[in-house]
Amino acid sequence: MNWDVMIQNLPALLGAAVTTLQLLFLTLLIGGALAVPIGIAAGSQSLWLRWPIGFYISFFRGTPLLVQVAIVYYGLAQFQFVRDSFLWPLLRQAWPCALLTLSLHTAAYTANILRGGIANVGAGQIEAARACGMTRVQLYRLVILPQAVRTALPAYGNEVISMMKGTSITSTITIMELTGTANTIVSRTFAPYEIFIAAALIYLAIAWSLTRLLRLVEWRLSAHMRSAPAAQT
Repeated sequence: MNWDVMIQNLPALLGAAVTTLQLLFLTLLIGGALAVPIGIAAGSQSLWLRWPIGFYISFFRGTPLLVQVAIVYYGLAQFQFVRDSFLWPLLRQAWPCALLTLSLHTAAYTANILRGGIANVGAGQIEAARACGMTRVQLYRLVILPQAVRTALPAYGNEVISMMKGTSITSTITIMELTGTANTIVSRTFAPYEIFIAAALIYLAIAWSLTRLLRLVEWRLSAHMRSAPAAQT
């Protein structure tokens, strides 16, 4: 084990980890925003709405993320109308393509998780909210979504960690995140063992931090479910 190689290249790896986190948080932000309406639509009674959403979720859950990245980055350029569109200056670059693919990917998983959370909301609560005169928007905003999010949060934590590791696939389209930077350093130093162990430890530290953060959020959201301390006499 050559510790000097690890220490010398640690700043470059930590800098690349920042890129990984930027890509991850933007992906979670966009994917989460997309997942809410998709998750609601997935549980819709309308077949015309539920079937396309079901196909979208099945596609992104049933195909490898690497294939999805390749389709967006290499495949979209094959269509003339894409090259003629105003989006082409973005879609010809690796970063927007990676962000688009990862966001659509995590939106599918998150929507499916949220759909399960929505299905677990008691029918009695929904009927009571309707009896109080709540509109559909108020019903989802005040009753259904808060409970669905709290129920889905543990499963969503697994999705966050999975997406953190999934960002490594973007190195195949020239994005220099943590894995891509590690590969570049290995090609220069010929020390794969040391460099990839250092990268793995950084990934592990990120995963541990995200897990602790999500547990804290889960603990805060479940405050009302914990018994109050007994009054002292």
